[in-house]
Amino acid sequence: MRVLVVEDEVPLADAVARGLRREGMAVDVAYDGDSGLEKAMMTRYDVLVLDRDLPGRSGDDVCRRLAADGALTRVLMLTAAGDIADRVAGLELGADDYLGKPFAFEELVARVRALGRRATPAAPPVLRGAGGLELDPARRTASRDGLPLELTRKEFGVLEELLRADGTVVSSEELLERVWDEHADPFTTIVRVTVMTLRKKLGDPGVVQTVVGVGYRLGEG
Repeated sequence: MRVLVVEDEVPLADAVARGLRREGMAVDVAYDGDSGLEKAMMTRYDVLVLDRDLPGRSGDDVCRRLAADGALTRVLMLTAAGDIADRVAGLELGADDYLGKPFAFEELVARVRALGRRATPAAPPVLRGAGGLELDPARRTASRDGLPLELTRKEFGVLEELLRADGTVVSSEELLERVWDEHADPFTTIVRVTVMTLRKKLGDPGVVQTVVGVGYRLGEG
């Protein structure tokens, strides 16, 4: 899942980003409304965690602009004001959910995950694929033929994207965008290396196929 956090309180923004990354999400951060809108217009995010009270371009303006452009990104709006009138106003601007400050991080994660599920086509709670693979995104567990797999966050993310593709090819660029974040070097070999270590952990017979010059897909044989 790709998430953008737009929050002008730098310590809070960085803390939220670190926490979401520990949950296996790819997270970018912006500290003002103008840069937040620019990032949101350039990259397809699943969820935007958006502070309403931003300097310069307000969170309201960012939300209104994304809604007007028909963006598929789901918006979780944060605000220090938590009364009903503020929540209604935020939702009417195009936000999908609302969370008042201060908030429990566990609740933030739950709401981001819920919005993420709405941002992408419906998928079964447990993903299944070639070679007896099973992956549960909610529980962060994966197995093959009933045996648990010990995967890093990035290996888990790559496997999840390949399973969601259901046998179609996923390019290295798509994996880099969906599993890593904006700081990943587009010329890096990190995707190839991660796929290599994932293959080793999945064991034989191999199920991650390389389509030369295109990307990767799951399949048997």
